[in-house]
Amino acid sequence: MRVLSVASEIAPLVKTGGLADVTGALPAALAGVGVHMRSLVPGYPAVMAALQEAEAVHAFDDLFGGPAVLLQGRGAGLDLLVIDAPHLYGRPGNPYLGPDGRDWPDNPERFAALSWAGAHVAAHGAGGWRPQVLHGHDWQAGFMTEYLPRMGGADVRTVLTIHNIAFTGSTDPGRLHSLRLDPARFYSEGYEFWGGISALKAGLMGADALTTVSPSYADELMTPEFGMGLDGVMRHRQAALTGILNGIDEQAWDPATDPAILSFTDPAGKAAAKVALQAELGLPQAEGPLCVIVSRMTHQKGLDLVLETLPALMAAGGQLAVLGSGDPGLEQAFRQAAADPNVAVRIGYDEAFSHRLIAGGDAILVPSRFEPCGLTQMYGLRYGTIPVVALTGGLADTVINASPAGLARGVATGIQFAPVTAVALRGALMRLATLYADRDTWSRMQANAMAHPVGWGQSARAYADLYARLTHPS
Repeated sequence: MRVLSVASEIAPLVKTGGLADVTGALPAALAGVGVHMRSLVPGYPAVMAALQEAEAVHAFDDLFGGPAVLLQGRGAGLDLLVIDAPHLYGRPGNPYLGPDGRDWPDNPERFAALSWAGAHVAAHGAGGWRPQVLHGHDWQAGFMTEYLPRMGGADVRTVLTIHNIAFTGSTDPGRLHSLRLDPARFYSEGYEFWGGISALKAGLMGADALTTVSPSYADELMTPEFGMGLDGVMRHRQAALTGILNGIDEQAWDPATDPAILSFTDPAGKAAAKVALQAELGLPQAEGPLCVIVSRMTHQKGLDLVLETLPALMAAGGQLAVLGSGDPGLEQAFRQAAADPNVAVRIGYDEAFSHRLIAGGDAILVPSRFEPCGLTQMYGLRYGTIPVVALTGGLADTVINASPAGLARGVATGIQFAPVTAVALRGALMRLATLYADRDTWSRMQANAMAHPVGWGQSARAYADLYARLTHPS
């Protein structure tokens, strides 16, 4: 089975969030179930620097404002197709934001070009290789379904994965010409969205199959609360939608071999990682749990609720260590919170430090208001760091709550709370402190967490089955 993955980022080459982790891990996971996946990505400076064995397989005379070359090669163990288009992608820093922290004004064209190149490869092939399935990710690949039929690729099946429906890739209808869209498709069954153009809407309406990154999020997308104005579209396409839970890279996140941490193989060995983390951050020894956060600082992630409940955590003898960046107001609030000797905050992102943080923490807090899948709670499970999560999306699907029934059966791996309010989070933190003080129960939960399956095996088989159904319908 030949599949072309079309994505705006891919780990470890370029990453702003979980999307990159997924697109970077899927090719290897799928190889084990008989799927050969190549990944089409923009030629950002970091991608171009990592590309090896590069060979030009196509030239575009005018790719949305300038010439471009499609390169085939490898990078970080991945089979890549890279769009070398400096006028679109030759910019330092974040792939979506300019130096002022705002979206690049030509983002609609930049990612329409990604969709255009993906449709071209699907229709005509590249370097003697042509996919049977074109698999796009999020709005940045949404227009592929608009372009593909016009290029003669109607025999190629299409899949669009929704990683976060909050980002719709919307723009003004005055861009119809610059985006090379068919004006006749500017209607409710096409890419029109509340009077504007939406790349995500185009993909949602046009793809043969839709997936999202957890079964619970698939259900939530049908509701006004979580559908972000697209809930009607999701209900319309419900028969085409499948929720397939994300996994994590179990080699990159392995407490027994992780070079970034003091390695351990069981809960007892984890204690040294905690002591090392406290020493690194200048935190004193404490009676309560050391809670950690690795997150973008946005309203979605519910970190304002952590700030509200921080006094209760401190009163229970707990500690907090935070790594993240984003909203300036939240960044400043956490900096101020770090005046407490039991709170440590680092603004920014550091991959190695994130591993030490998760390895050394007792609990990882993920109080998201919505969370399509979430990966940090799965990293926590892998390292025996108990997740405290809101009951939403993939957080609900990956954590077994320490309810009376879960504890009685000896299967609990974390703590869930609902609704997503400061009152409910405070209650979850008090439960956390109580469970932490019960060393036998706590050790059992840690062992359960570390044994919980978080890899790609089952999910890779689900994707392979989906591709097979699309290309060989019964």
